[in-house]
Amino acid sequence: MSATHVNHEQQYQQLDAWIDAHFDEQVKFLQALVQAPTDTPPGNNAPHAERTAELLAPMGFVAEKHPVPASEVKAYGLESVTNLIVRRKYGEGKTIALNAHGDVVPPGEGWTHPPYGGEIHNGAMYGRATAVSKCDFSTFTFATRALESLNAKLKGGVELHFTYDEEFGGEMGPGWLLAKGLTKPDLMIAAGFSYQVVTAHNGCLQMEVTVHGEMAHAAIPDSGTDALQGAVHILSALHALNTQYLKVTSQVEGITHPYLNVGLIEGGTNTNVVPGKVSFKLDRRMIPEENPAEVEASIRQTIADAAASFKPPRGGNTLQVDVRRMLLANAMKPLAGNQPLVSAIQKHGEQVFGEAIPALGTPLYTDVRLYVERGIPGVIYGAGPRTVRESNAKRADEHVELEDLRRATKVVARTLLDLLA
Repeated sequence: MSATHVNHEQQYQQLDAWIDAHFDEQVKFLQALVQAPTDTPPGNNAPHAERTAELLAPMGFVAEKHPVPASEVKAYGLESVTNLIVRRKYGEGKTIALNAHGDVVPPGEGWTHPPYGGEIHNGAMYGRATAVSKCDFSTFTFATRALESLNAKLKGGVELHFTYDEEFGGEMGPGWLLAKGLTKPDLMIAAGFSYQVVTAHNGCLQMEVTVHGEMAHAAIPDSGTDALQGAVHILSALHALNTQYLKVTSQVEGITHPYLNVGLIEGGTNTNVVPGKVSFKLDRRMIPEENPAEVEASIRQTIADAAASFKPPRGGNTLQVDVRRMLLANAMKPLAGNQPLVSAIQKHGEQVFGEAIPALGTPLYTDVRLYVERGIPGVIYGAGPRTVRESNAKRADEHVELEDLRRATKVVARTLLDLLA
């Protein structure tokens, strides 16, 4: 065994010990982040960025505040976005970005613990964003602090990217920072879960379809065109298309097949009125092998053909249909340069968790793709359970196991040491 190997093993133990000694502080930091709501929509997230910067300051971490212009944010559909960058430079060499997002979906109903309480029960912290992904504000912050506690000779540096537009697609978060030239890291790790390192993910197309008929009194329905019946006809065509997607299989482990979901339907004016307008929003998950332009064209053609074939049961006018793209998020495809990240996380993950950490894809979509699209190799890894479902992310009683948080922080700190030593 070489002296270098022995020295690194000692440093790994020192990192672990520092994280253990400061874990109560890390938990309090996460609680404070969870207790400041960031529901998106409406997306008034600048106050949370201010709070995060305030909490980082006593640690000696100066957070650069990068507010996105209000006009851009409003046009995008949010209220306020301020993204944070903490730069820690140790010498010449690679810069590794650690990205986590602070925006979250609203809590919804069914909670048995306060959604913004950050309460701890049976070794888990409960609250919105405890698992996705304010937990990794703490993972990445304390991993970086542990690294610096070694006072070791390091090359390169670390950047903490705390951003506030993942739920809407990322263009006002990492996308904005990258487009403005405010950062250009060599490698990046984004918030994720502890028992796998994710190297690929699905793309996502979201569209709003508005079906226009003609309102009429329910007593004389023949005098109008029922937009709801028209929408049902179009939806039937889309669901038929969805059954065809089940026959397509991705070659990426962890990703199965494409899927289309209609998640929101609105329309009508009153019970006794034939609906004159109905709109619905669809979400189409795209596997990495698919071409997004072809996917969108196929859906638009399916909608157009269905609208043209709709025959109002009592006569009436033809349907008019508007289709608006809301979001197009490309799939994340692995870049060859991500191997040092994957290898280090797998090595230390197995040592710290006592089990193998597979590298695979996920059916989710994230803003990590925005780094990868610019040629920055990245992976997804952080604090959390084996699956999204286990964490209750985006559901009631979202939570993170504190031991997952502790151990993931150790894995990230060790990984940083390997890459920068």
